[in-house]
Amino acid sequence: MDEMAGLTTRWTKAAESAAVPWPEYPRPQLRRENWTNLNGSWDFAIGGTQRPEKFDRKIRVPYPVESHLSGVNEMVPEGATVWYRRELPPTTATGRTFLRFEAVDWHAKVYLDGQLLGEHKGGSDPFAFDVTGVVSNGKPHELVVAVTDPTDAGPQPRGKQVRKPGGIFYRPTTGIWQTVWMETVPERFVHSLYTETKMDGRVTVHLGTSSSGPVTLSVFDGAERVAQITGDTAKPIELRVPSPKLWSPSSPFRYRLEVTCGSDKVEHKFGIREFGLSKEAQPRFTLNGKPIFLFGPLDQGYWPDGLLTPPTEAAMRYDLEVTQRLGFNTVRKHVKVESARWYEACDEMGLIVLQDMPSGDRSIGPSDPDLQRTPESAAIYEQELRAMIAGRRMFTSVAMWVVFNEGWGQFDTARITDLTKKLDPNRWVNSASGWTDREVGDTWDIHVYPGPASPKPDPKRALLLGEYGGLGLRVEGHLWQADGGWGYRSYPSREALGEALRDSFFALNMLRGDGLSGAIYTQTTDVETEINGLLTYDREVLKVDEKTFRGWADSLHGPIPKVSTLIETSERTGHLWRYTKSDPGEGWMATAFDDSKWAEGEAGFGSTGTPGAVVRTPWTENGSIWIRRKVELAATPRSELALRIHHDEDAEVYLNGELAAKLPGWSDGYRLVRIPTKLAKGPLTIAVKCTQTSGGQNIDVGIVELGQ
Repeated sequence: MDEMAGLTTRWTKAAESAAVPWPEYPRPQLRRENWTNLNGSWDFAIGGTQRPEKFDRKIRVPYPVESHLSGVNEMVPEGATVWYRRELPPTTATGRTFLRFEAVDWHAKVYLDGQLLGEHKGGSDPFAFDVTGVVSNGKPHELVVAVTDPTDAGPQPRGKQVRKPGGIFYRPTTGIWQTVWMETVPERFVHSLYTETKMDGRVTVHLGTSSSGPVTLSVFDGAERVAQITGDTAKPIELRVPSPKLWSPSSPFRYRLEVTCGSDKVEHKFGIREFGLSKEAQPRFTLNGKPIFLFGPLDQGYWPDGLLTPPTEAAMRYDLEVTQRLGFNTVRKHVKVESARWYEACDEMGLIVLQDMPSGDRSIGPSDPDLQRTPESAAIYEQELRAMIAGRRMFTSVAMWVVFNEGWGQFDTARITDLTKKLDPNRWVNSASGWTDREVGDTWDIHVYPGPASPKPDPKRALLLGEYGGLGLRVEGHLWQADGGWGYRSYPSREALGEALRDSFFALNMLRGDGLSGAIYTQTTDVETEINGLLTYDREVLKVDEKTFRGWADSLHGPIPKVSTLIETSERTGHLWRYTKSDPGEGWMATAFDDSKWAEGEAGFGSTGTPGAVVRTPWTENGSIWIRRKVELAATPRSELALRIHHDEDAEVYLNGELAAKLPGWSDGYRLVRIPTKLAKGPLTIAVKCTQTSGGQNIDVGIVELGQ
């Protein structure tokens, strides 16, 4: 069995020394007092399908088997079963007692005193068993949990977990990875609750109770009761909050809801807010009827010591606190479902959540048709999708369900998108983040690295840049692997990274003028071999200047810039350029250079299949291409200028013989690049050299002007 890497965090020791890790009540939105936390040291064994004769090891729950914090820190052999055992404390409480698991990855069988209580399949959703008749006799009982997890050998949703980690895929997690607890409730009790709200103060409360009958709902603003109603749980209950205080990132106000169901009393907090789309030629996201630009990091939720499980609640909240300090108003929770306490923190802090459905099964490419999943695989996906929505729609901050990501497990896109919207019509649905758009859902989402870039206009959907950036910086002493690490584009220093980010924010702001309604920067932290986080993987080093970054982020929420096209690219209409694939020698970029013997063709120049490219003239050889175009500017530009360019790979752009931009690497879409060049009315010569070494290739260039 292979030991995992040993990078730790400032919270590792606190997690290791805690008698009860994660002592907080795990369901903050359905709060009760009478409960027992079962986290801590359990007996443990790795074996086969039959109960082992000896549980000869210990494991720290709720950390995954493969994590440092579990105390096991080993890869689970393929096909093996992990076995947990502990004694349940005696209880004499009256009512009904439930044994609850917040998340176990993936297939759990639960035994009490040797008898099978039941089983559950699903890596991210909570489940429970009624153990009233067994544990109410005041005696201790033996609890045993057996877990199997096929990881990437099965079709189930698994997110980034693989047995052979590398690149954008990470260590697997097996077994119990969120809190286990026991609680006693009255015979008649509330088991689920969520609200739907409107800006005018209308609140619809959906209650699930053990039996129908009257309930009383009381809404409080601090100590003041502002609304109360008694209704029957047979249907949703509607009430109105007068003069509502609306929830938003700048004012995350929440009301307190007390529910009385017989002798059962629970507490819930909710914000009044409404997500929508503006009625414009190019719709934008709206919050409470006003356009909002969603700007957030891609948050993978991985930890070097706990993998999918943060070491402590303080650690979990630290990531969100840094996110907010940097000026983000949004978090994209990437192919992972967090504990309820994470969403509670987002509600409290005012961070909008774009929630991914974890990926699973096979992948498709950008031009491939949807997968044909097996009936078993499709059923697993739909079951876990429904469970994710049911378990997280109680949180005010959750604004969007991201159904598929980059073609991973993507099948029946239109049907699954429609199903998601029917399950929750009050949030945005993103049918496919990156690559495989099927023209359904509330947003068109593209991924461009490093970017930024924007989808083409869409009269029915908001435009979202679902992933961009990935700018890397190695910080020695804070790496998962001392000799590794990669970013989509890496920089030698903090200063160089800052300059790249400055230019990126400039381009992103300009894209708002083109209709872009949100952008997700990759990413919150480094993860394993990825070094493209704003924080190092151990959370010790923030790679950017906080105040400067915050200023850039704040600029995205000001007046929407006006972007005017000075020189068109060939995205929509082909424009003629002179070109050559043979070295033209010195002075080729000069205005007076004679290019009359060069060939003539429409941009873009490249190979079909290159991501984001519109190829009109083939260029398929490795090496360089030189292109030139002469145009006439009708007026002298008075504002800042930027190139609109798709380059794969390295590009040099000259305007009237002067170097305007030198762009290393490649883009997988059109992006804006700020240029310091001053232009004047009259003739303009654009000269470009693009160099190709491997993979796809393309070059096309235009110029835009930024105004207010």
